[in-house]
Amino acid sequence: MKRIAIIGGGISGLSAAYTIEEKRQSGTPIEYVLLESSPRLGGVLVTDRVDGCLVEAGPDSFITEKPWAADLCRKIGLGDQLIGSNDSERKTYILARGKLVVMPDGLMFMVPTKIMPTVLSPLFSWRTKMRMAAEWFHPPHKASEDETVAGMVERHYGSEMVDLLADPLLSGVYGGEASQLSVRAVLPRFADMELKYGSLGRAMLAARKKIGGAANGPPKPLFTSLKDGMQAMVDALVARLDPNALKTSSPVQSVIQQDNGWTVSAGYQTDQFDAVIIATPTHAAAAVLQAADENLSRDLGDIKYSSSVTVTLGYDEKVRASLPPGFGFLVPRSAGHRMLAATFVHNKFPHRAPENRAIVRCFLGGARDEQILQSSEEEILQIVRDELRQIIGLNAEPLFARVYKWKSAMAQYSVGHLERLQRIELLRQKLPGLALAGNGYSGIGVPDCVRSGAEAAGKILAEMGMWSAA
Repeated sequence: MKRIAIIGGGISGLSAAYTIEEKRQSGTPIEYVLLESSPRLGGVLVTDRVDGCLVEAGPDSFITEKPWAADLCRKIGLGDQLIGSNDSERKTYILARGKLVVMPDGLMFMVPTKIMPTVLSPLFSWRTKMRMAAEWFHPPHKASEDETVAGMVERHYGSEMVDLLADPLLSGVYGGEASQLSVRAVLPRFADMELKYGSLGRAMLAARKKIGGAANGPPKPLFTSLKDGMQAMVDALVARLDPNALKTSSPVQSVIQQDNGWTVSAGYQTDQFDAVIIATPTHAAAAVLQAADENLSRDLGDIKYSSSVTVTLGYDEKVRASLPPGFGFLVPRSAGHRMLAATFVHNKFPHRAPENRAIVRCFLGGARDEQILQSSEEEILQIVRDELRQIIGLNAEPLFARVYKWKSAMAQYSVGHLERLQRIELLRQKLPGLALAGNGYSGIGVPDCVRSGAEAAGKILAEMGMWSAA
C-alpha cells in the first residue's frame, strides 16, 4: 500500500486529493492524508449568505476559456450549477480624469481591435490614439529577453495605455503592477503574437476571426461561476474524499527525504509517506522544504506574493436603480485612490441578489498597498465608503457590509519567472516522490489551480507506476 501526503487544503490540494481518490476508488492500492494548517478546507473559496444575497469572500468566478474548473465541477455533480456571466450587461468603466469612462467596444484585454470606437472614445488622448493607429504597422519582433508587461505595452501604445488599462487590469487579476510582472509568464500569447504579427491589434483580430469561424452556437460567457457560490465546489469535493484522510488545523513544519520516502512533521507528530504533494503558496513550500533542499527552498521563497482585501456592501433597490449599468469599474493608481476596482455583482451574475438588493464588491491592497491589512475593518469600510462617494456619488448607508482579508494570497510572476520555474523543476526532479502545486507556478486562477493539483497527483502516481496516459 503506497501512501501520499498532500500538504495544503486549498483548491489545488483538494484537486490533487480527488485525483488520488478516484484511483483509490477504482481499486488501486493507495491511500493519502491531506494536511491543512487552518481549521477549514478550501482556501480562498468562501461563500457567505447575507440578507438574501450571495457574498463571495474570494474569487467570484473563473475564466470560461480555461476548461479545468468547469470540467471538474461536472465530474463532481455540479454541472447543473454552472452559470455564465451576464455578458449582455458587460460594460466596464475606467476612472479617468475624475469621471467614469466606459471602455470602448473592441478592446480585447487592453488591445484595440476596432478603430472607430477607440477613436471616438474620450478615454484616450489623441497622442495615444495616434499610437494605436501606428501600432497596426509594427513589424514582427522577438524580444531578446523577458520584459515587464508595462515595457511591452508602452512600446506598442505608450505610457497612457499602461496607466489607464494595463496596470488596472493586472491589479484586478494578479494584485500586481504592470511594471513588475513578466510578459512571458503573465501574457505569453502577447509575446507569441508580437513574434508572429508584430502588431498586437492585427494579431487579436486574426485570433478573433479564427475563433468566430470555428465556433458553433452562441459565444461562451467570459466568466463562469456556480449558482450557489464558489464554495459549492469545495463542499462537493470534500464530500467525495475519504473523511478520515482530511486533517485540518494541522500545520506542517518540515518534510525530509529519507529511506526511499518522506518524513512529514506536523506538530508533535511525524509520519512516513512514499510521496509528498506540496500544494501551498510557494513561501510556505519553501519553509517546509528548507531541510530537504536549500536551493529549491530559496527559489520557491523568491516568488513574491501580494495581499488583498475584498469589501462587499449590500444596498436597497433605490441604490440599485441609481448605479451605472455594467459590471463595474477599474481605478488607475494615478487617480490617487486606494480602491483598485469595484464590481456591481447583481449585474454580473444571476442569482446573486434579489431584485430589491444591490451588491457592490470593492477591492483593495495589491503590491503597492500591503499596509491595508494593518487597518481595522472599520477603517477599511470608511475608506471604501468615502471613495464610493467620490467616484460614483454613493452616499447611502449600506444594509450590510463584509470585509475579508487575504494575506499573501496572489503570486506575482515577476520578470524571470519562467527561468525560475525551470530551476525549480530541475531541483524537484532530483527529489523522487515530490510534486508541487498551487498558484505560484503557471497560473493563479481557479482553473489553473485545479489543473496544477491534478497534474501534481498524476506525476506522483506515474512515478509509482499507477498512472498511464490512457
